[in-house]
Order: sequence, then structure tokens, then C-alpha cells
Amino acid sequence: MARAYASAIIKAPIEVVWGIVRDFNGLPNWTDSIVKSKIEDKRDADVVGSIRAFEMTDGAKVRERLLSLDDAHHTLRYNFETPAFPVENYISTLRLMPVTKDDTTFAEWEAVFDEAPDDKGKYQKIISEEVFAANWASLKRKLKAEKPRAPDGDER
Repeated sequence: MARAYASAIIKAPIEVVWGIVRDFNGLPNWTDSIVKSKIEDKRDADVVGSIRAFEMTDGAKVRERLLSLDDAHHTLRYNFETPAFPVENYISTLRLMPVTKDDTTFAEWEAVFDEAPDDKGKYQKIISEEVFAANWASLKRKLKAEKPRAPDGDER
């Protein structure tokens, strides 16, 4: 089983970051690689079992199912219904933790999956760097441009 992983320190309070990333249909709002997304079957984006169908900038179409959404622990999990890569048994977890020293957020994104023997390590690297790390970088740029505010309205 392969594991892809990327982490980041995001200069915004966890409530601000979670408010953005918990929206299972919101990827086009904070990532550079996704142009549009919709939740199938007219479900809400925060309902476990919802499927998001999105289109990437290269035209690829992907479908993912929300497996869990935990506001108390700032964690969500999903799987591929229609994969972006030729992998199997893909389960991804996005998790946030507060950095109490300076009110920033530690963000991590990981996935476990099976690769074909000839692809060993290939998709682990691609997903880690070109998806997870790239999306964290995109979120940082978005937040820097917007000057995030704490729940009390103070600028950070």
C-alpha cells in the first residue's frame, strides 16, 4: 500500500482555514487545478455520502465521495468514485490542527492507496507534490491575498 502526504503551516487561525476546506464542493475556490465542482443528487456538501464531481484545468473529470466530516477534530475523509489516477482503494484524509504559539494552522493531507506493481512510487510522488502540496500552496496564496480574520473580526 502506498501513502501520499503533504503538510503545511498556514498563517491563519484554524477556524478560518477549516471554514474554507470543510466545504466539500469548494475546491475551485481555493485550488488552482480545479475549474468547477458540483455535488451530485442535489445533496448538501457537508452530508456524509455526498459525491462531488469536478473538472480539472486539464479537462480530467473526477468524482469523490465524502466518507466523514468531523468539525470538532477539523478532519474530513473521502475516496475516489472516479479516480484521477490509476490507483485502487484510495482513501484520503485532510486534517487541521491549531498551532497555539502563534494562532496559525498545521495542515496535513494524506492518502493511502494501491498502485500497480509497475507504478510503484509513481502516484505516491505525484499526489504528494502535485496535488496535496500544490493545493496547500494555493490556499496559502488565497489567504495571503484576503488577509484572514479571526472569528472576533480582528485581522491576523
